[in-house]
Amino acid sequence: MLTEVQCKSAKAVSKPQKLTDSQGLHLFVTVNGHKSWRYKYRFGGKERRIVFGPYPEISLKKARELREDARRELREGRDPGEEYRRRAARRTAGVEHDHTFEAVARRWHELQAPQWKAQHAQDVLTSLEAEVFPQIGAQDVSELKPPKIRELLQAVQERGAIETAHRIRQRISAVFKFAIASGLAEMDPAASIGAALRPVIRGKQPALLKLEQARAFLQAYEATPGYATTKLASRLLALTAARPGTIQTAEPHEFEDMEGSQPIWRIPAAKMKLQRAQSELDEFEFIIPLSRQAAETVRVAAAFARNRKYLFPSARHSHRPFTDNALNVAYRRVLGFEGKHVPHGWRASFSTIMNERAIEQGKPGDRAIIDLMLAHQPEGVEARYNRAAYMPRRRELAQEWADLLMEGLASAEALLDAPRR
Repeated sequence: MLTEVQCKSAKAVSKPQKLTDSQGLHLFVTVNGHKSWRYKYRFGGKERRIVFGPYPEISLKKARELREDARRELREGRDPGEEYRRRAARRTAGVEHDHTFEAVARRWHELQAPQWKAQHAQDVLTSLEAEVFPQIGAQDVSELKPPKIRELLQAVQERGAIETAHRIRQRISAVFKFAIASGLAEMDPAASIGAALRPVIRGKQPALLKLEQARAFLQAYEATPGYATTKLASRLLALTAARPGTIQTAEPHEFEDMEGSQPIWRIPAAKMKLQRAQSELDEFEFIIPLSRQAAETVRVAAAFARNRKYLFPSARHSHRPFTDNALNVAYRRVLGFEGKHVPHGWRASFSTIMNERAIEQGKPGDRAIIDLMLAHQPEGVEARYNRAAYMPRRRELAQEWADLLMEGLASAEALLDAPRR
């Protein structure tokens, strides 16, 4: 077998020469010193040849990979030369990139996005850019096989992101269906992979419903080594009882009067859990009055994010938000609380604890206000008429909840000094 040194040092001689590697692959050197990789094989009883391309543009390692691809085609009963010539023709036409998984996926996304909510469309694209394109984005859709897709998805679920793995599989499958309809692929390698993934266990979200338990969990989590960004996001989630998705995609410009006495978080309608028609109307935005502790958390997070698009940016890709599974994974690592509380559980914690206090304090009217604070739309009443309703009482309840939950906890700024994992 050839070595890289032999390939580099091969010189032109008086006649063409073949430097043999193995299994039909050889480096052809012309009398002018031009070097190219060639692969000799037999198909249909005849000897055939493929010219892979020039050396060193195509390295020894890459040439061997191309040879193995060709041998795979032969084992499956196809002429590898025909497939290679088809790709070469696309290269000549300058459109080879149009057939990579990433290019096809972006065309599929562009086609689907108009019928989705803007935030969902962004979430789909972000998940593909973060989890899929780095692994298979550069490969031709017609060449991808189930084992490669399974490998990608298993890596996702090994992080504990089982539901994310299933969602990504569905999106990859949708891209392949689009590719098949466009004549770019013959099969969907993601179609049957779902059976090889761990099942998503659905049901009631675990939540701590006693104040002492909720406070103890937050203290334990914040003492656990981890990223400051994730800890700040967790604290704002606990203080606001917002949906985890709105925390994940929160942007600094959505927060107002952070230094004043009436700080608020103005969440765009597109980020709310609304019908698409409502999500496109400004009057369906949602306003959360912030407690002193929540405002402090936002100020610290904004300074830490240093003018990035998102309040809680990804540690790996600063122009993206932290992943939707980051808090799920972090919460599962809290000793003594495994499986007892999830990020979405803060909504149940807030609702249960504050409703019980309302009953104890003889304030049954607070129940409707607490529902409103959780962005629950009252039946028969449009959200646009409630976006600022009962704001003084909502602010009082937000501050009461923060004072109860934060008792004994360090300042938000102290989270920046927490030990990293």
